[in-house]
Amino acid sequence: MKVAQIAPLYESVPPKLYGGTERVVSYLTDGLVRQGHDVTLFASADSETLAELRPMCDKALRLQGSDVVDPLANHIRMLEIVAQEATEFDIVHFHIDYLHFPFTRRQNFPSVTTLHGRLDIPEVQALFREFPEMSLVSISDSQREPMKWANWVGTVHHGLPEDLYPPNYNKGKYLAFIGRISPEKRVDRAIEVAKQVGMPLKIAAKIDPADKDYFESEIKGLMDHPLVEYIGEIGEHEKAEFLGNAMALVFLIDWQEPFGLVLTEAMACGTPVVAYGMGSVPEVVDDGTTGYIVDSVDAAANAIKRLDVLDRRTIRKVFEQRFSVRRMCQDYIRIYQRIRDGEPYLSAGELRSSAV
Repeated sequence: MKVAQIAPLYESVPPKLYGGTERVVSYLTDGLVRQGHDVTLFASADSETLAELRPMCDKALRLQGSDVVDPLANHIRMLEIVAQEATEFDIVHFHIDYLHFPFTRRQNFPSVTTLHGRLDIPEVQALFREFPEMSLVSISDSQREPMKWANWVGTVHHGLPEDLYPPNYNKGKYLAFIGRISPEKRVDRAIEVAKQVGMPLKIAAKIDPADKDYFESEIKGLMDHPLVEYIGEIGEHEKAEFLGNAMALVFLIDWQEPFGLVLTEAMACGTPVVAYGMGSVPEVVDDGTTGYIVDSVDAAANAIKRLDVLDRRTIRKVFEQRFSVRRMCQDYIRIYQRIRDGEPYLSAGELRSSAV
């Protein structure tokens, strides 16, 4: 198929720093090329891809800092260029939320939009009701809960390259927390669990400016404990060692996480996950196989005491079967074809079944 991938311009594809959406767009784009599809990526000029790159700005907007006064202007210009060229493609795949909706409504070309964020926002729901015909893909079935009525044509769980994180089948030496230090990520729960079980906890996390007050008032004092080590934000090249050497990833979130890419990163390393069963977690974690789904700090502590029951080789195999780029690309190709043929929505589980 001839496919256009439309990426946000705030980060490059893949991102130089933080950027989960852009990472997934990169994996998908290059994966489709490797499977023999003709792909064009609309993104910032500093992006790196196996596809044909259509540069829409000199470099990622966030890296330009104060030099970019109005980032929306860059996106509107990109949409005009996409609209002019859209008929050259079998399908146009958008990853920029809803910015393109007025364009795609008025242009006669097949398109699909993957939504990468939260949907429990009243203003967003009102907007989507105004555009009920848009073909939407969710990154988990859970993500769709606030907008069950929308025109969902599929759910596709994120996938990672199988060679991105080599597995480590050793037991591990510490508990791991990775992500952001923010109220919804609940690093305080991870610290409490580590103290309960008497195991070291390593925290690899960034602190956004919006969360600095929370860190200073609620978290900083908790880190003054001999079992807790805060190592700051880490890059992609450091994740394999960090996650692979961990006994478990602790993911005790307090919000409806749309997906949780770090869950699959841990599984790629063969590392079990101990997670609260919120949002997409029950779709990603196989309780008792790739980790444990819990509902309290005490339950998490008890789960960690049972980590030896889990087989790290099995965890890696589940990752390869369910969360590889190969599987993600196959799911999206089937969705592209279903849009073309006007066929109904498929859940992530149904997509996997149809691939057998």
